[in-house]
Amino acid sequence: MAITAAMVKELREKTGAGMMDCKKALAATDGNEDAAIEWLREKGLATAQKKASRIAAEGIAYTLVAEDGKSAVVVEVNSETDFVAKNEKFQAYVGEVAAQALASDAADMDAFMAEAWNGDASKTVAEALAAEIAVIGENLKIRRFEKVVEANGFVASYIHAGGKIGVLVDVEADVVNDDIKEMARNIAMQVAALKPLYTTRAEISADYIAHEKEVLLAQIMNDPKESQKPEKVIKGIIEGRVNKELKEICLVDQIYVKAEDGKQTVQQYIDSVAKANGANLAVKSYVRFETGEGLEKKVEDFAAEVAAQRKG
Repeated sequence: MAITAAMVKELREKTGAGMMDCKKALAATDGNEDAAIEWLREKGLATAQKKASRIAAEGIAYTLVAEDGKSAVVVEVNSETDFVAKNEKFQAYVGEVAAQALASDAADMDAFMAEAWNGDASKTVAEALAAEIAVIGENLKIRRFEKVVEANGFVASYIHAGGKIGVLVDVEADVVNDDIKEMARNIAMQVAALKPLYTTRAEISADYIAHEKEVLLAQIMNDPKESQKPEKVIKGIIEGRVNKELKEICLVDQIYVKAEDGKQTVQQYIDSVAKANGANLAVKSYVRFETGEGLEKKVEDFAAEVAAQRKG
């Protein structure tokens, strides 16, 4: 398979590896990007899969919490341009979509789009969207939504950068006061900033850990110095590196971003707030939507567009 410059560029953006290393990886895996990422990781050439998916589409991630705090929803509605995303009419429409989703019992997007729009039996959510597209003059899409319900506590929310990121945090609590609500909001901010993959280690599959150990072993075996170390030492190195990775990807194990000593974990922060308020607290889960996550953005060539218009 011919390896194009665009393929190399995309792999470099996703892994942080050098251009020539990306080209070698694609050549070695017959252009398979996922396999090339693994090849680079095994060779120790990928700094991290920091850009697992290109975040490019415009729009808003928006959260809405019910008055009793027991339920909340996060939605993502996409637009073609950032100009529309900042438009008050579009933002008001997204708020209406969130209200619809909070009241909805739909299990998927198809069912949601077929619902009556905010109690108006004369049109569906899909028809209301079509009408909004006609008014705004730009293609819009209700991409996704997720609802969280907590009977034994509350749901906290946080919106970052005007809607670039929307977060919900499910908190189980037998005491709910301002201190505990502030704690939950701080954790939602943590999720927005550090993008954990899991809430706790209990969510991580044995297969995932086994795979990571295989990758780390391959890295060590490709290192002339480390590969000569005793098997027991190599196993210790692998365990240490896996543990370090888990601390980075598990929310409660991460270093709390506001920790004054720079050492306190999120779980230790939760425990300290629980103790100070005589409460039993647990962060059960979270939802994090980042606008345009996993979508490709249309690349505009304005010079070519102007030239085409002049030619026309």
